[in-house]
Parts: sequence; C-alpha cells; structure tokens
Amino acid sequence: MKDFSKWIEACLTTYKGRTIGVVFGLLFGLLVLWLGFWRVIFVALCVVLGYWIGSFRDRKENFLSFLDKILPNGIRNKIQ
Repeated sequence: MKDFSKWIEACLTTYKGRTIGVVFGLLFGLLVLWLGFWRVIFVALCVVLGYWIGSFRDRKENFLSFLDKILPNGIRNKIQ
C-alpha cells in the first residue's frame, strides 16, 4: 500500500498536468460509456486528449503558443 501511495504522490508532483488531464478525460468519458463500442473509443480519445493537453502544463508551455506555431500567421488574431 505504501508503494501505491508513493506512486500516486509521484504522479501528482512530477506529472501533475498529465495526471489531471487523464483524470478529467476519463471522468468525462465515463459519462457516455454505457452506450457501446463507439463511446468506448470516445473515452479513449478523451483520455489521450487530456494527457496531451496536460503535457503542455508539465512542460510549462502555453497552449496558445502551441497554436501560434501550427496555425498560419494572423489566424488566431482573426478568431479572437
């Protein structure tokens, strides 16, 4: 049991953003789990998306700066 609590503590300190992202993605996905295979695929995508967005927090990178890198110049300014 001590090993599990050490593992949880390590997840919450070292990979806090990813852990939070996975938990929220999993919780959101579980809300639609009862309705079949495609909903299970949806849950998996939510978890992966939560992990990916949470990894920005772990790297101390702003998600909007990532959008600036992948979008053509000026697109984000037109959206706002």
